[in-house]
Amino acid sequence: MRRITATELARKLSQVLDRLATDGEEVVIERNHRQVARLVPGPGWQTALEAMADLYRTLPERAARGWHQGTRGALDAETLAEGTRDPWAS
Repeated sequence: MRRITATELARKLSQVLDRLATDGEEVVIERNHRQVARLVPGPGWQTALEAMADLYRTLPERAARGWHQGTRGALDAETLAEGTRDPWAS
């Protein structure tokens, strides 16, 4: 955990945020030698592909087969056209 003064944070906010994002280390902010705040890294983000990469490990075999067959049917252009609607149409 890194400690910085409020003055240093004000002068180097961009650098502190970059370091927080890349290193993932908490930053304690002090004023007059007393802790006043803590910066904690936010949750990481993933692409949809990364998020679903381990799905096959958690799905029961039967559910996985049904999901796979269902997606194959949805990829058919006619099926997509029939199931697609304009959300702004009244």
